[in-house]
Order: sequence, then structure tokens, then C-alpha cells
Amino acid sequence: MSGSALSELLTYFTPLSALQREEDGAVTLLTPGTNVLGFNATYLPEGHAATELSSTIQAWHAVHGLPLVVATLSPLPEAREVVEVQVGVLAQAGASDPAGRLRSQAAVVVEQISRLHLDDWSTALAQARGTPGWAAPLARHLAGALAFQRDFVLLQAYQQGEAVGALLWQARTQGGAAHLWGGAPPAAGALLRAAAGLAGGPLWVSALPGDELTMTQASRVFFHLLNGRDG
Repeated sequence: MSGSALSELLTYFTPLSALQREEDGAVTLLTPGTNVLGFNATYLPEGHAATELSSTIQAWHAVHGLPLVVATLSPLPEAREVVEVQVGVLAQAGASDPAGRLRSQAAVVVEQISRLHLDDWSTALAQARGTPGWAAPLARHLAGALAFQRDFVLLQAYQQGEAVGALLWQARTQGGAAHLWGGAPPAAGALLRAAAGLAGGPLWVSALPGDELTMTQASRVFFHLLNGRDG
């Protein structure tokens, strides 16, 4: 999957997932007890038909109580689409504030926060994405997943003292990535510009339907449900 949007997502989500498995070029990431599609799917390389998935891959999802969700670069007519994600490089990246407090608009402040505040960060992210009930499970999982991952940084956005968004930035050799983030405008723009400032190079991002992002080198990734289960 080298060079594809799928490999970009795998680079980001693999170290965050609880379980990983590769078979016949298909890579499966599973993280029971969380709702993030990025680390709860099997990634299929281009040209690998969903009908060719082995029974082992299907069983691996099932044994962990998870639906068979697959990520592909092309739509699958035989499956139900869960969501279409845009993956690309954030356009018009900004620079970081040397004082350590990152601002993109006067009304919003973005700060890098300690992992000791992961509960608050997860609450801000879950609320921004409309899934407040998943905040505690996500915080519990990331507390362990991030323990030995020094290239991830937590950013949180505040407006009038209230947390209004969150983003998880991953450092790269050149630039960085932010595929796990949430915040309504203007918090979203503030978070992404702050992350771009940290990157010092291209910032790879993902956009869900409704996210207002301008990207370059953009391509689509389709997440499909194959086994008819909603989890």
C-alpha cells in the first residue's frame, strides 16, 4: 500500500490500535471497546476484492465482537458504505507561536496539553464529534496506547475558557499527521493550523462529511460494512 491514502492512515492508526494482523496484503487493525473506525477496520490494497477476504480475517473480527469493516480506495457495490473520508495535505499551513500558546483566531486558543489531561481531551473530542458516550473508553485505551509513543502530541482548543475541540498530532520525519481530531469552526481551523505549525512541513489530515477543509493531494477512502452487523 506504499504511497496510498490507505498507507497514510495505517501509519497513523497502527500504533494507536490494540491488535494488528496482516494477511495477503490486507492489514487489519482492531481495538475492541472504541468507536474510531481508523483502528477498527481491515485495509484492502487496490485490486484486492472484498470477496477475496479469507475466512480467517472475517473470523478475527468476529472473535473480538467487531463488525467486518473494510477500508478501500474504491467504492464496493456489494457492501454498505459507512463513511467516505477525504485524506490529503492541509492547504495554507500556518506557523506555531514561539511562546508555546498557539492561536489562529482571537476567540480561540490552542494549547499542547499533558497526557495527564487525557480524560478532558477525550471528552472534548467526543463531544465535538457528537459521540460523548465514547469519551471514557477512548481515554482508557489511549492512556495505554500512548504510553510508549513519544511522537504523538495532544492539542486542545478553548473558547472563552471552555474546551471546544481536540486533536492528536503525530510527528513525521517530514511534517506530521492529524487524522484524529474534532471541533466546529472556528476551533477546527485553530487546531489544524496549530498542528501545521508543529509539523514544520506538510500536515496530512482526514476530513469526514461536513468537515470544511481545503486539501492538496487529496484522495478518498471508503469504509464499508461487509457482514451486516452494526457492532
